[in-house]
Amino acid sequence: MAKLTVRDLNARGKRVFVRVDYNVPLEEKDGKMVITDDTRIRETLPTLRALTEQGAKLILAAHLGRPKGKKDPTMSLRPVAQGLADLLGRSVAFVDDCIGDQATKTVAAMQPGDVVLLENVRYYNEEEANDPAFAAKLAELADVYVNDAFGAAHRAHASTEGIARIVASRGGQCAAGLLMERELKFLGDELENPARPFTVILGGAKVSDKILVIDRLLEKANTILIGGAMAYTFRLAQGFATGKSLVEADKVEVAKQALDKAQKRGVKFLLPVDDVVAVPVKTDKLDKKGKAVMDFQQVRVNPDQNCPADAAGLDIGPATVKLYAEEVAKSKTILWNGPMGLFEDKRFAEGTFAVARAVAEVTQTGAKSIIGGGDSVKALNKAKLGGQVTFMSTGGGASLEFLEGNVLPGVAALSDK
Repeated sequence: MAKLTVRDLNARGKRVFVRVDYNVPLEEKDGKMVITDDTRIRETLPTLRALTEQGAKLILAAHLGRPKGKKDPTMSLRPVAQGLADLLGRSVAFVDDCIGDQATKTVAAMQPGDVVLLENVRYYNEEEANDPAFAAKLAELADVYVNDAFGAAHRAHASTEGIARIVASRGGQCAAGLLMERELKFLGDELENPARPFTVILGGAKVSDKILVIDRLLEKANTILIGGAMAYTFRLAQGFATGKSLVEADKVEVAKQALDKAQKRGVKFLLPVDDVVAVPVKTDKLDKKGKAVMDFQQVRVNPDQNCPADAAGLDIGPATVKLYAEEVAKSKTILWNGPMGLFEDKRFAEGTFAVARAVAEVTQTGAKSIIGGGDSVKALNKAKLGGQVTFMSTGGGASLEFLEGNVLPGVAALSDK
């Protein structure tokens, strides 16, 4: 059902509470937290400009990281306020809380066209709990509610769902932002009846993360290309040796069912025919999750579908790159979600970058390319090809849930046209 969008609003003089996705990467430089990738901020600019041109008073809310209900200065949105002001070309006031007296007073003093950014809503546990009292405090700041945070729309949180219900219950409008509208168009409408051949490229670590998407897309796709660590669970299901590659042994039956379904439906389901492997060696270092950092040694191309016993597969090989690029070149619609390997390490990046180049090339000849968020977007940006595809989603988990066919709480809460 079509949802109300900012194009349908008359927001002049009204307090418009806009939920944005400003969960951007920050790094400390010279004692300051600095934004390292402002893509998510840039993507909201059309919505913000449309509303300020209408003469709305914009109250922006977002989360950053996982502060777990505590005020953590490393997850403050203060640096984002300055970054947004630079991009928007107008001042953005920052309030160091998202509810309470200071927020109320700041909003009360706003003039049409003013923009205010509230502090991280996840400084309160009540946000993720979708606490009605907390949602009501947020709603006190709003006449109209706009959700432009597709990346958080799969969560029924106070700022994505609870506030919308309250604003709607008192007769206020709840609309999709222009970014949200585009996400729903490309991940929904455009894939409902795609131009064919329709090729789906799926990568990433786990079959379990993507199996519902695979199952649904097997009913629509002409071809599915599998890469990333998830390929090794499929290889295991086919009886190949996987060495020290990341596999989900408990998902082998699920992988077999997907392969059977593809065969029955006549979907071309391709797995890597070669790969780039290396011997993983544990180091004394720990990553952010407390796991041992691996050093990869003896990097080489493995031309066999059986992985050597001492090695892990970390990227698709040159023969697979050629095979996948040929399939992509024949496509009229492409959906890509998930990298082909450990692209953060340049030794295992070529597979992902080669697929990115193939997708960008076919897009220039008229194909429609839709990139389903997360690491695929990072890889395209790293390859400097982000501007050469049709659409890049800003949602990781939200993209997957939407592609699975789930109703997103943050979308369901918006007013129907």
